[in-house]
Amino acid sequence: MLEPRDPSAGIGGSLAAQDFSKDVYIPISTLWRRIGDFVITSRSGTFEREIVELSQLTLRVDKIENVMATSEVIKQSIAPYHEIVDYGITVPLELLEQARTTRLMFMVFMGLIAAISLVVGGIGIMNIMLATVTERTREIGIRRALGAKRGDITRQFLVETIVMSVGGGLFGMLGGLLCQPVFSAARYALEHFAPDMMQSLPDVVRTMDPVIVPWSYPLAFAISVAVGLVFGVYPAMRAARLDPIEALRHE
Repeated sequence: MLEPRDPSAGIGGSLAAQDFSKDVYIPISTLWRRIGDFVITSRSGTFEREIVELSQLTLRVDKIENVMATSEVIKQSIAPYHEIVDYGITVPLELLEQARTTRLMFMVFMGLIAAISLVVGGIGIMNIMLATVTERTREIGIRRALGAKRGDITRQFLVETIVMSVGGGLFGMLGGLLCQPVFSAARYALEHFAPDMMQSLPDVVRTMDPVIVPWSYPLAFAISVAVGLVFGVYPAMRAARLDPIEALRHE
């Protein structure tokens, strides 16, 4: 028994909307052996004869990017056997364009969420470092009085900011690594404890398997460090510009 299959989209031609839920599939050799080349239907007052022939092939390609290339290969394969072009190849360009647009919108949407998250996280780091500068004003004054230069103070707070962002980046990477096992555990729980809810979910959710791209590790880590460095410059410069005398008087 085959899995349930949704009707095809009605976009014209041989791909007009069809319902496949009640189809029966048998090998073509079995069809020719059991039925032959003709189907004869006899009713009261009528006699019909229908030629059984292969009229349509539906191909499924593994990736959207390979659809157009596959259609060209099919055309080149069929052409030598048909001197007269009595066939047609229909490619669901509308569905492909819709899928491409949806994917682009999803990428833009996720990019915006990531950008907002980075800005919010950077502002949080900057606020923490500003609060640290305020709490350690007397320490900064003592260091300046002992001979530390502005560059030394700036470097100190930038190092602390980078350490903080590195720690956050490592925790974020750990969370990403846990995404796949957590998702698999949730899907397993739904399959065994709430099968009705699992069946009501879209096929994409039921069959999706999160995959982490290897190059995303260094990229995520570099972005984390860069955000900490950019948003840590202002607190470090503010700490370096403190007047040593006023800093020593701070309580």
